[in-house]
Amino acid sequence: MAKYRITIKKSAAKELEALPKKDLQRIIKRIHALAENPRPQGSKKLLGQEQYRIRQGDYRIVYSIEDKDSLIDIFKIGHRREIYHP
Repeated sequence: MAKYRITIKKSAAKELEALPKKDLQRIIKRIHALAENPRPQGSKKLLGQEQYRIRQGDYRIVYSIEDKDSLIDIFKIGHRREIYHP
């Protein structure tokens, strides 16, 4: 399986920096794991969009996958109660 390259949007990087330290390491590990398997067990495709989400505790990571370019783009990282509302 091809290894994917991961990019993180500026806004998602800011959200990542704002996370509690106790959750940060697990979320970073989860993001790195996407490079090997962009559609892990438990990932869900968001309705009406070409985006996916994975869970890490109470947090969600929203991303898109470009198989042709072997690229994963992280769009949003946040608590589950805030992630889906603009």
